[in-house]
Amino acid sequence: MPFISHYFGYFYVLIKKKLDMFKNVFFSDRIKWIFAFLGMLLTPASNAQNQAPKGDFWNHVSFGGGLGVSVGSGYTDILIAPSAIYNFNDYVSAGVGLQGSHVKFKNEYTSNIYGGSLIGLFNPVEAVQLSAELEEVRVNQEFKVLDYKRNFWNTALYLGAGYRADNVTIGFRYNVLFKKDDFVYSEAFMPFVRIYF
Repeated sequence: MPFISHYFGYFYVLIKKKLDMFKNVFFSDRIKWIFAFLGMLLTPASNAQNQAPKGDFWNHVSFGGGLGVSVGSGYTDILIAPSAIYNFNDYVSAGVGLQGSHVKFKNEYTSNIYGGSLIGLFNPVEAVQLSAELEEVRVNQEFKVLDYKRNFWNTALYLGAGYRADNVTIGFRYNVLFKKDDFVYSEAFMPFVRIYF
């Protein structure tokens, strides 16, 4: 699977350029370890002994994602996040996802978030799933009380672990690029439920 190595290399260069603005040595060392982890995660996929025969591509693709709606007294939160992964073998999967969300709180705050992500999954044993997800989203926020608007790109890199039973995984993930001042996510740690069919 040489296209994975090329795609990973392209994506590494793209992200590295974005992260070069940060000069903090501790942060740089963390990113190197993260990309080393991602490289190890994707390496077995390119060297897998049981390669799928030609024309068997769609038998290895799984679809899933998330859908959420929360409505209350003057509050609305809607999330749509489809994704697809390619199962290289029983241990390694990789894919892409899309995300769109809308949050509104009375006449005080509105947020629209949309973008995409790259997903890497590793199952060292049947019941454990490790994940890495790089997310790039456009954030449009409006604070009506302050008469203030913000539009910016936000990058998140989630490292996660969960318990896996068949096609369902329940666990936690941590955003290593979390910035509380952006008001995009309230916490760096997030629970997740992942389902693929």
